[in-house]
Amino acid sequence: MIRVLSFILSVAVATPLFAQTVRIEDCGYQGDVVAAVQAARVARVGEREVAEHIAGTTPEWPEKYNAIVPLVTPWVYTMKMGEVRKADLKAAWNEMCLAQE
Repeated sequence: MIRVLSFILSVAVATPLFAQTVRIEDCGYQGDVVAAVQAARVARVGEREVAEHIAGTTPEWPEKYNAIVPLVTPWVYTMKMGEVRKADLKAAWNEMCLAQE
């Protein structure tokens, strides 16, 4: 009986920790996508060519994160170039992503 309760308790404690780890990893990949879009903007890649440009760099994130590129690109491209060059958009994205519940 004690073993069963111990197991249930350990699973109950581990589940939120696992979920947090997955969230941190997910936000990290999203931040990598934002950084890639930012780098494309600094390199003066046209807004319509960003997805193709990033795909050509063989990014290290899982393929499902490529779907984020068209969603993030307008956000980065509406900023002034001076802001894009100076800002750490990856860190800003990570902060926003991790703050969501």
